[in-house]
Amino acid sequence: QVQLVESGGGLVQAGGSLTLTCTTSGFTFNNYGFGWFRRETGQERKFVAAVNWIGTTTYYAAAVKGRFTASRDNTKNTQHLQMDKLKPEDSGVYYCARRRIGATDYTAPGEYEYWGQGTQVTVSS
Repeated sequence: QVQLVESGGGLVQAGGSLTLTCTTSGFTFNNYGFGWFRRETGQERKFVAAVNWIGTTTYYAAAVKGRFTASRDNTKNTQHLQMDKLKPEDSGVYYCARRRIGATDYTAPGEYEYWGQGTQVTVSS
């Protein structure tokens, strides 16, 4: 059974940092790329960051580039999102997701086949 579980969300002041972790099980972790998405109330999920299957290539939305860092640990079947210099507009529910093998658009939610339950991030001004 494929499972992805996010942790590490919380309340932080603007300018602060949080690290999200996605713990996975039920499949061969090293075979897949992963992504992070954010959903604000009443809106669709938006791409935040992604990392390829081996961890050598990362992708970021323009709004977070230079502040967020996506990484993965293939020995622990986990991926992480380090978020620095947080802004109020970074608030939302953050989801990790497993990308389909062969997917070409890492920013599209439809290219991801399994999702975690999400973790809330709130950045106060």
